Amino acid sequence: MEAYITEIFESLQGEGPYQGIPQLFVRFFGCNLSCSFCDTRPLTYKQWGLDELLSYIGRFSGYHSISLTGGEPLQQVSFLQELLPRLKREKKIVYLETNGVLYGAAEKVINDIDIVAMDFKLPSSTDMRDFWHEHREFLRLAAKKDIFVKAVITPATHIDDIDAALAIIKEIRPHTLLVLQPAYPYEDQLQEKLRHFAVFARQHSTAVCVRRQLHKQLGIR
Repeated sequence: MEAYITEIFESLQGEGPYQGIPQLFVRFFGCNLSCSFCDTRPLTYKQWGLDELLSYIGRFSGYHSISLTGGEPLQQVSFLQELLPRLKREKKIVYLETNGVLYGAAEKVINDIDIVAMDFKLPSSTDMRDFWHEHREFLRLAAKKDIFVKAVITPATHIDDIDAALAIIKEIRPHTLLVLQPAYPYEDQLQEKLRHFAVFARQHSTAVCVRRQLHKQLGIR
């Protein structure tokens, strides 16, 4: 069995509550969505066998966790079903970055995942249909994990979408942190909107923070 992977590298986590934490990133090729703000659409990949990938991962040390990112890693869930038990046997902390849509695939591997960085794909931000049902089921599945929800905010993001996201969080896992992330490069012009959304979330008793992408500020991957 092989996986399509675009790159493997060490860096700092640039998003969410683990911002600044050293991680080993394994970026899987391909995604089931096409968000208007997407900044990771690689055109090339390498096919990695399971033992080959584990051997390569073994060259690295000193990181907090292994970030499975993309793209969407859960599109290659059959490979993850083989990879993750091996990583857990080696006592690795597994951090999944996901668009929060493929809950059926997630169910097959969730027991071997430690941290879930889950997107809420707001339709006014992505210029796609809503995925409220998928996000609800995904959050329900991963609720016992160390999980946070990230929503990318663009100039087009509407407060109705924030309201819908908050309703799901309150229904499924009320103590979940919501991270509002301004879309690059619109951070400065979004300051007022971000403040408004953050106040709105706190009024609905939801833990919320605003975080820019640290890796872009530092000019690193």
